[in-house]
Amino acid sequence: MELNRRSLLLLLLLSLLALILLVSSAAAAAAAADVHDDDDSIVARFQRYLRINTAQPSPDYAQSTDFLLSEAKSLALEGRAVEFVPGKPVVLLRWPGSDPSLPSVLLNSHTDVQPAEDGKWSHPPFAARADAEGRIYARGSQDMKCVGMQYLEAIRRLKRSGFAPLRDVYLSFVPDEEIGGHDGAAKLAESDEFRAMNVGIVLDEGLASPMEYYRAFYGERCPWWLVIKATGAPGHGAKLYDNTAMENLLKSIESVRRFRASQFNLVKAGLKAEGEVISVNMVFLKAGTPSPTGFVMNLQPSEAEAGFDVRVPPTADPKALMTRIAEEWAPISRNMTFEFKQKVSPHDALGNPILTATDSSNPWWALLEEAVKKANGKLGSPEIFPASTDARYFRDLGLPAIGFSPMANTPVLLHDHNEFLSKTEYLRGIEIYESIIKAYASHAGPPGDGGSKDEL
Repeated sequence: MELNRRSLLLLLLLSLLALILLVSSAAAAAAAADVHDDDDSIVARFQRYLRINTAQPSPDYAQSTDFLLSEAKSLALEGRAVEFVPGKPVVLLRWPGSDPSLPSVLLNSHTDVQPAEDGKWSHPPFAARADAEGRIYARGSQDMKCVGMQYLEAIRRLKRSGFAPLRDVYLSFVPDEEIGGHDGAAKLAESDEFRAMNVGIVLDEGLASPMEYYRAFYGERCPWWLVIKATGAPGHGAKLYDNTAMENLLKSIESVRRFRASQFNLVKAGLKAEGEVISVNMVFLKAGTPSPTGFVMNLQPSEAEAGFDVRVPPTADPKALMTRIAEEWAPISRNMTFEFKQKVSPHDALGNPILTATDSSNPWWALLEEAVKKANGKLGSPEIFPASTDARYFRDLGLPAIGFSPMANTPVLLHDHNEFLSKTEYLRGIEIYESIIKAYASHAGPPGDGGSKDEL
């Protein structure tokens, strides 16, 4: 009987040891697998986000919101969706810091993307397929679902490493950037929720770089969407006379063309960067008298319009441009008028250019440079963003905002056919953000103010 008891006890001990070894082996295998296939799982999550069709004018915000809140839950981040405008959710995530009294770090991205002409892509724009070279083709791969997911993946790595932030880190996923951001970032920036976040620095989107270095932006050109209209008496298509609507509009178009060429020549000559000149591009021409088969061919129209997408850098003189528009492009003397569909001032209420400092007065810029360098990346000279982003709504509040999308060795393809980002650059960008977020979230700031807006 005693022998049977000992045998049974020995059997139980052996079984327990085998179970422990099995559990340990499974845990080790799981950890090894987690390390081994981490890149694949990261890329797969990016592809899932890209496959959600959030193209304007009918973005699927419901699906993207569910996806982002699910990702937040998997990372144990606080998450909620706020609708300042019905049907247009702003997803807000929070990684609490140990000292919430310090101004927080805001990582902003937008969920909507530009529409895509399916037939003009080599891969379906919402399939997020990767080719043999590892290029992921999808609308939003550069603009800017990559950045939103890189924020999340960088935080995932930091959490796994045991890093704990000093400052609160917020992530905002906003709608409507591609149509102006008025119901997204603009509403967020003016909200009580935003004031409660106590933001001290904002990171937003930048541009890809065809070179080996990353690009960073400290300001942006502001949109002046200009419509010029000419009027005149209608006339027979065979009659020659002065001051027809079409003739006057063509004179204006030629004047605009000459100005555009003068600005573009500065860029071509290397004297100025693209973001430092005033860009003007005609986007529509509206004239003629419609007929059932097209247009009446023997009638000169009494009205003609042209639309221009004008972008004005903070370093330009808005008053001088307004004078040029009124006196050269749309003079009353030629029966011309003009209006702006959108006109954003590149200067603040005091007339100062709206720019984020890139010198010693702004510690966030130095932290960015050092963090990129620490991650073995290279940062180019600071630039003015050639178009407009949601960062302007935060700069308008006096906050420092930096545009940065870590995509080196990559052609700029935002809003283009066959937009893509390589797996290599996507994964490399996560490492860059890991370094930046760690530096920003650890920054204590000068004694006494902890990095307040006054310091910046």
